Amino acid sequence: MQKIALMTCLGLALLGCERSSSPGNATEYYETRGVVRGFSPDRQTIEIQHENIPGFMPSMTMPCIAHNSREIAGLKVGDAISFRMAVTQKDFWIDRVKKIRREEVHVTEPKSTPAISANDGDRLKEGDQMPFFNLTNQNGQPVSLNTFHGQPFVLTFVFTRCPLPNFCPLMSSNFDELETGIKTGSGALAKTRLLSVTLDPEFDTPEILKKYGAYYNADPEVWTLATGDKKEIDVLTRAFSVYRQTKGGTISHGLATALIDKDGKIEKIWRGNTWKPGEVMEEINQRGE
Repeated sequence: MQKIALMTCLGLALLGCERSSSPGNATEYYETRGVVRGFSPDRQTIEIQHENIPGFMPSMTMPCIAHNSREIAGLKVGDAISFRMAVTQKDFWIDRVKKIRREEVHVTEPKSTPAISANDGDRLKEGDQMPFFNLTNQNGQPVSLNTFHGQPFVLTFVFTRCPLPNFCPLMSSNFDELETGIKTGSGALAKTRLLSVTLDPEFDTPEILKKYGAYYNADPEVWTLATGDKKEIDVLTRAFSVYRQTKGGTISHGLATALIDKDGKIEKIWRGNTWKPGEVMEEINQRGE
């Protein structure tokens, strides 16, 4: 859990946490409360908007796996619950799920928002051109689509306050591995660059992104971490159908990673967190220069 603890300490200014662990136990436990916002079709996964977890992470809406599916069998959307979140270096789940009164849960009701796009044609697809963007990198310098002209690059979305091992930290660990492959590779792979765009621009300043990048040994010549105007980032998240909401102190988000060629065409899009650095490198090598 050392890595998670270090990530949480990267200037995130959160309060002391209420957690329990024992020496030699690789699992950290966090008691929290939340509101049920949805279920997967098989009801194995429950989407919860949880409260701030002091010392660990801000309020988020995210999918969770219940250790015992019977604990969530009788729940419905809108129910208030208390539960325990268990986190290891590679995974997390919830247990001890109990229904409670809504007044006991301190989260704001999300405002109804329209779908990311009313027209499926507006959602970026493989073969489309990457939309233009103007952002700021971890060194406070401007970065745009033109910055990567003539070089393939891999784009993903993260935010520094996300400590769950199979969400943003996994994306950044994958980029760390990709960076190593780029530095030791040849041909198109050696020319490829990496771009992590924050989903939390109000918090993730260039200074914080620089510290975050240093933790992952990000070489700014290869790996750019970018923040910018919220509207500018909204354009990118909508284009890639990455749900993002930061109202009322809650951060909700999805995951998408894309390979863009040297001319700005989107070659491949990976959704979710199951992609591996090796398959991205293989994709780059197969497409060549």
